[in-house]
Amino acid sequence: MSGRDGTGGKVGGKVGGTAVVVGGGIGGLAAAIGLRLAGWEVTVVERRPELDDAGAGISLAANGLRALTALGVGEAVEAASRRQYTGGTRTPDGRRLARMDGAALERELGAPIIGIPRATLHRILRAALPAEALVVGAEVTEVTEGVDVTAVTAVDTSPRARVRVQYGDTAVDADLVVGADGIGSALRRRLFPDHPGPVYSGSTVLRAITTHPVEGLDADFELTWGHGAEFGHIAFTDGRAEWHAVLNAPAGVRHRDPLAELRRRFADWHDPIPALLAATRPDAVLHHDVNELATPLPSFTAGRTALLGDAAHAMTPNLGQGACQALEDAVVLAAAVGAEGTVEAALARYDTERRPRSQAVARDARRAGRMGQQLAHPMAVAVRNAAIRLTPPGVMVRTALRHADWTPPRITAGTARA
Repeated sequence: MSGRDGTGGKVGGKVGGTAVVVGGGIGGLAAAIGLRLAGWEVTVVERRPELDDAGAGISLAANGLRALTALGVGEAVEAASRRQYTGGTRTPDGRRLARMDGAALERELGAPIIGIPRATLHRILRAALPAEALVVGAEVTEVTEGVDVTAVTAVDTSPRARVRVQYGDTAVDADLVVGADGIGSALRRRLFPDHPGPVYSGSTVLRAITTHPVEGLDADFELTWGHGAEFGHIAFTDGRAEWHAVLNAPAGVRHRDPLAELRRRFADWHDPIPALLAATRPDAVLHHDVNELATPLPSFTAGRTALLGDAAHAMTPNLGQGACQALEDAVVLAAAVGAEGTVEAALARYDTERRPRSQAVARDARRAGRMGQQLAHPMAVAVRNAAIRLTPPGVMVRTALRHADWTPPRITAGTARA
């Protein structure tokens, strides 16, 4: 077994502590970038053999883009994205329920809504980290709190309790562990063994990116609501699009030919839905059940471990806020570590700032799903559609602002004791 004490490192001229981020998804990479900006040495450990988010596409509201800007990658992300100004919500026969006013939101917030392939966003985040900070194909098998070591940094030579992280044949002693290991988080189970964990939301989602540009795709972002079904798309800069189909279904239902099933299911829905499906390869379709942490965690931290993203607050996708909330987590955690005098104080601040907001967004996402895609009774659908048509555009904008209007804290490289 190899080992290293990981007792701190110089980043950006500052000496900070060391952190291990468990999970190399969007939230984990963002946390690593932020902690490095705060002056910390960071190792990201990802169990998959390659660091590549192979998901389809993603929309980021202003809060997500602001978080990326605070991390120093916002300009690169925006340059690779398509701004979402046009589109809205429709019925399967094409009638308009509500129009999207992305320009109004941008005027209010000073930042646009954007659409980007997840793989592109992931690549930009990876490029902001040194290659040696990324460990792939290694699963964290043990995390032990309270390991006594002696710090050997320029500012601290005192004994202190740390966390020992074991992955493969390597053991690392760290001042902080960040659990960004997704909805099935092993770290969350270790920290909160009595928590019931994720549950099935009642919806399953199929998605893909088209192989080529689609004719007649004139909306940047659009949702169509039927009875217990939703079809949506996100247009990209190259003319291709990500589409998703969300269906009420029992957990675990799978189809021998998912694309053929969707083409049958949505054959009579308005254009460009059939065209999006026709522009898709069968092997490109991803199918996942939508799970969530319906029971809120009592804390996002325990000891010297912080949970982040889906590990802390996995939510349904009905508000498009899952990744945005993970990015907010990353910025707030890094800012707290840079500003507070101890890891304990930083984690207390992180929990205080992040848990109420992210859990409120998760509750709103659940409600949005029940009143949106999951609504199946014809009378209930008719009442909902009428209510949406009668809602003034200004009210719709204010509703969107409730989730997207967030100002990131400043990340500074502090000299706090780890």
